[in-house]
Amino acid sequence: MSKMATTGARTRARELLVQALYQKQIAGHDSAELLRQFREQTAYKRIDQNFFDAALAAICATQNDIEQAIKPLVDRPIEQLDPVEMAILLIGVFELQSRPDVPFRVVINEGVNLAKRFGAIDGHKYINACLDLAAKSLRGDEFQAQGRG
Repeated sequence: MSKMATTGARTRARELLVQALYQKQIAGHDSAELLRQFREQTAYKRIDQNFFDAALAAICATQNDIEQAIKPLVDRPIEQLDPVEMAILLIGVFELQSRPDVPFRVVINEGVNLAKRFGAIDGHKYINACLDLAAKSLRGDEFQAQGRG
């Protein structure tokens, strides 16, 4: 698969992740149920399935830890975050913590684009600010090397 095809498949996987994590928050489904449901969708055939499966399982398994990392990034209790914003932050912080192969700029850009697509008006600005703070604290060396510190 070409790099562009992989990039598009990864972006589509993140879009499906937002939907799965939103559903988890609203309906309380566990990762096994979410995987079963999303694997049945036509959209699942067009995504980076390995990334989706691994990210969903890891985010669900470590959600409390990821939420602890999100708390200092936000200006309100995380219980008051919009479920879409929460899903996007879970994905972004997970990638910053656990996927050093994904540059922090890509994580931020993908989060902003997800917020533009699924979130409230101007929600992307909030996501950008939160993920920028997360990148500074979780990827300090990379952040400094890019001249952003």
